[in-house]
Amino acid sequence: MSKKHRKEHHEEHPDESWLIPYADLMTLLLALFLVLYAMSAADAQKFEQMSAAFSTAFNSSGGGTSILDQNSSIVEQSAKTSKPADNMEIEAAKEHAKDLQAQKEQEQLEQLQAQLNEYMKKNGLSDQLSTKLNHSELRITIKDSALFDSGHATLKEESEKVAETIGSMLKPYKGYQIIIRGHTDNVPIKNSRFASNWDLSSARAINFMKVVLERSQLNPKHFQAVGMGEYHPIVSNDHAEGRAQNRRVEVTIVRKYSNHNKTITTPVN
Repeated sequence: MSKKHRKEHHEEHPDESWLIPYADLMTLLLALFLVLYAMSAADAQKFEQMSAAFSTAFNSSGGGTSILDQNSSIVEQSAKTSKPADNMEIEAAKEHAKDLQAQKEQEQLEQLQAQLNEYMKKNGLSDQLSTKLNHSELRITIKDSALFDSGHATLKEESEKVAETIGSMLKPYKGYQIIIRGHTDNVPIKNSRFASNWDLSSARAINFMKVVLERSQLNPKHFQAVGMGEYHPIVSNDHAEGRAQNRRVEVTIVRKYSNHNKTITTPVN
């Protein structure tokens, strides 16, 4: 009897049922830390990958629904909540970069305008040329009498210097679109060379542009020459003085970045 009793004593095992809730508890704690980490992490995609890996491991070992699956909605909601904030930061950064570019452009155009104004004063052209800088462009206005004989579109020899100087001043400011517009008054013209004011204004714009390009070696793809005819007067054509102001060539340097908060108009007196 004693031998049998000793044999039964050796076959007894300690109770290990407590390991099951302990393992479940550790699994829940691990899952909780993962969820907390995911809610604070910036990269939700990495958490989803990690979540899927742990979910597969837990399901394959014990079966049933993983705690990670139960909290997936929390992670998704966290990611959705963070996206608008991230987008706002990106948009704010873009706006800041655009503001810096607009500021740099403003400084460039102000510098160019100052150089033009100084040239006009130095050469006694203040009554023939003027500049205007606003939120969309820098415009140089040249009276036709400073460039052409009446009814002609060929630049005077002495006025070619004006086109050459403007071209040389534009050289450091690359990438801007340059529009050269010819304007006339409303007095009809019809001769052997020009059938209308459209033709005269177009020829003047093109000829002025040609001299600018030839003397400066600027890229022609940034230039346009446009004939405006008599249809965009700046003053009334009812008197000779007004008609003289309307006959003009305009050189427009178009802004790449609009600056609506700052408008500068500085005709040279």
